[in-house]
Order: sequence, then structure tokens, then C-alpha cells
Amino acid sequence: MKMRALATDLPLMFVDVAIVAGEVTILEGISLTIVPGAPTVLIGPNGSGKTTLLRAAMGLIPATRGGITWGGRQFSPPDHRAILFQRPVMLRRSAAGNVRYALAMAGVPREERAQRAADLLADVGLQGLERRPARRLSGGEQQRLALARALARHPALLFLDEPTASLDPAATKAIEDIVRAISARGVKVVMSTHDLGQAKRIGGDVVLLHRGRLIESGPAFEFFGNPRTEDARKFVAGELLV
Repeated sequence: MKMRALATDLPLMFVDVAIVAGEVTILEGISLTIVPGAPTVLIGPNGSGKTTLLRAAMGLIPATRGGITWGGRQFSPPDHRAILFQRPVMLRRSAAGNVRYALAMAGVPREERAQRAADLLADVGLQGLERRPARRLSGGEQQRLALARALARHPALLFLDEPTASLDPAATKAIEDIVRAISARGVKVVMSTHDLGQAKRIGGDVVLLHRGRLIESGPAFEFFGNPRTEDARKFVAGELLV
């Protein structure tokens, strides 16, 4: 990985945040601080609010109540943040063309884009596929290409919404290896997952959400070794939260 990011948007703080859409409360009373370090992993059942929290952290959704701050600022343009959705859209161009487009959007000079695109594709293990139409890549390859596009922004904060959902074990391991490498370079990764094994493997901190509320958060080894709340104990044990 040939990148270095400055964590200018950290700490990322949610203070008693609620997000309401119409008559539906999606998040309620969320207070959470995300600091530099190993990945923060969001877990919880479907509909728990993980995706909404990531979108709010990116700045795509405003808080209905409460406040969100990035590096102590209430308003911070997303120049140092990037988000990867569960089903990224591939542009109708080659793998390299997708990355060059992202570099152009990030303001990278035209004469630097070809080399930067090649470097980013190598970083995510797609060297040799530069000319392959993006929509002809496998699901795992498309996710890695989406990661390369996100990294074109040199983010200090990278939000990943279930990036390995529906991928086979080999493709999942490839994504996890990239996430570890990104994190080792100083980029703060905040990632949602349904996979408790994945949360154990890569999580520095774990945040459990259920029905839009933060149930428990803390270092991964403490969360999995000695959960404090009944809901967390049930979830770790594989029971359903209703």
C-alpha cells in the first residue's frame, strides 16, 4: 500500500444522536467515540442501524437530534473520508478506467493518474486485470476494485458496509487482508459485518447495535471474552435478538 493518511477527522464523535425518517426512528440515543487505531467493527441483526450509522459518519445523513463532530468540528467536508457500500456500482469502463475516474474526482493531475491507478490496483491484488471491463470481474474482484476507488481519495477514515457479504471464503480473506494493510498504514477503518468470526479477526473495537440503539461497545477481546449486557451475551452465543 503506497499511501499515508492524516486522521484530520478523528476523533469522530456521536453525542446522543437520533436519526428519524418520517415516523420511523432508525437510530436513537447513539453516543460513540471513534479514535485512531485498529478497525472498529459494527455488528448487529438486520435493521439494527449499522448502515445508517455509517452513512451519518460519512456525512451523508444529518442527525435529527444530537450532534456529530469530526476532529472537533461540526461541519467537515468529506475530503478525508470515503465509503464503500455493500453493492458498489461499477462504471462501464475498464478496471483501470474506474480507478482513473476516481482519481480525477479526487483532483489528481491527469499526468499522474495512470501510474497511481496501477499502484492502487496492485495494492488490492488486481494487477494484470487493468484492461478487464469492471462489470466482467467476479464479485470479490469488484469489491477490491471498489476499495481501490475509495483509496484514490487518500482517506483518513474509510467506512465499509458489509464488504464481504455473499463472498466466498477466499474472496473474503482477500478483502480482510486488504483491510488489515489499510489499517496498518494509519487509515481508520469502520466496518459493519454480520460475521462474528470476522469481527473477532479484524476488530480492534466492537460496537453492537440493536433496534437503532447502541447496546454495548468496547475492545474486541473484552466484548467477546466477557460481554457486559444480556443482549451482547446472547448475540455472541449465536442467539437471535428480537
